[in-house]
Amino acid sequence: MSAEKAGLPGSHPVTMPTRNFSMSSAASDDAVPTTDPKDTSSLLEERLRAWKHAVGYLEDYVSATEKVQKAHAKEYEKVLKTIQNPLKEGHHFDQSLGGIAGLFENMRVNTQGLANTHLETEKNLKGSVLPILDRLHKEIKNKSKELASGASKGAKEVEKARNTTQKHIELLGQHTAGFGSTGGKMSAHDDPYVVHRGVVHRLGKQVMEENNNRHDLISVQQNFQTFEVHIIEVIQQAMASFQQFVGGQAQKVEQLYADMLANAQQVPPDMEWKGFVDRNGSLLIDPNSPERTVEGISFPNMDHKSTKPLIEGTLERKSRNKLSFSGYSSGYYVVTPSKYLHEFKDNDNIKRDPQPEMSIYLPDAVIGATNGEKFNVKGKDVSKGISSKLSGSSEIHFKAHTASDAEKWFEVIRSVAGSAPAMSEPTSPVSPVDTKHVSQPPQYAENTAASPVAAEKQPAPLQTHGVTGGETVASPVAATPTTAATDHAIPTTGTAVDADKV
Repeated sequence: MSAEKAGLPGSHPVTMPTRNFSMSSAASDDAVPTTDPKDTSSLLEERLRAWKHAVGYLEDYVSATEKVQKAHAKEYEKVLKTIQNPLKEGHHFDQSLGGIAGLFENMRVNTQGLANTHLETEKNLKGSVLPILDRLHKEIKNKSKELASGASKGAKEVEKARNTTQKHIELLGQHTAGFGSTGGKMSAHDDPYVVHRGVVHRLGKQVMEENNNRHDLISVQQNFQTFEVHIIEVIQQAMASFQQFVGGQAQKVEQLYADMLANAQQVPPDMEWKGFVDRNGSLLIDPNSPERTVEGISFPNMDHKSTKPLIEGTLERKSRNKLSFSGYSSGYYVVTPSKYLHEFKDNDNIKRDPQPEMSIYLPDAVIGATNGEKFNVKGKDVSKGISSKLSGSSEIHFKAHTASDAEKWFEVIRSVAGSAPAMSEPTSPVSPVDTKHVSQPPQYAENTAASPVAAEKQPAPLQTHGVTGGETVASPVAATPTTAATDHAIPTTGTAVDADKV
């Protein structure tokens, strides 16, 4: 969300980002969370391995049963051994009766009672039941690869973006600390205001990566439940086929396998997933929780006084390009507590890294008095940009939207500039073409009274007959400025005009 900044110069309200609070967004959300973005994806990867091993257990069981068909009762001891050990990653399964862990416990009990097998079931088990479980095993492996190439990769991008943000926050801490120790005098590049905006820029990229990874993980979680329903359904299908082939054996054997099937079919398709979510709710993502926003994040020194502008808004600046048709171009300008006047393309911290297009250190600059909505500033661009290398100290003509706005800018800049004298309005320079230079000293009228001292210092009158410009003129006086250029800020003093040039 955004809000309009009231009381700032400019004919239009300036739109600035504001912090957005919600029930789930704390007042000071950490800029760089301490949670590892890989935790969720790693947990899901481990769960897939658990299912893969569970299916592997069933494959081993059926394969061993197939072999046992030849060796009769004694060989069933080998069948029992295939499921004798606890399930790998067994903590992922509900240990109460009615779940996958309970299914394997039931199979252990019933397998103990098997005594005889028939050779004719060997071919059916090998050709019909095992392929079902083998395909399921491959599906789980492919699901693991998809997770590794998707959500796990996104977690690495989140970690990389957080490291970048953390470095810039530490940089802001250094410069805000230096602001106080140096009395606020520092380079434009190190201005805490500029570094602060750089933090916001990198936070935007970080939050985008976090939200993208979050969306991926939510999608994976939602697909997991459907996929696990499919796993259990395939397991049930495999167990049904298994029972069908061994059901022709003795009634006792048939009953034992029927009991194993019944136990498998009693497992609700979503039971394991719901139990998994209940046990690991702190690591899984709540799909209903809101996304992170830059406005809801706080970071060290974000409210430091050196990061708050003294005045900011849009101004028009007279173009240096004489071929420009518009004459003025609009920009976003800020006066910071570090006594810099910064120019930016706009007020967007997210779209691009907000580096100043121009930076003028105001204590070294001179400001001209306002003329309506216009005022001038003369200073050197120290922004280290291309324009600062091509030009030295220059006079910049600004135009505010109203005369009142221009006065606000003038007062703020003059207060920041400190003891630097304000520029008076300059007089228009006298063109050499408009004056006529006479080599003779001035002639005075016969009735003009002169002081004794002046008479002693004046040379004798020269003969001017036949010389152009030899008329009698008054004594030399200082030129009084009659007009002033409204767009100049450089003070101009009156220049004494020699009588020969009058």
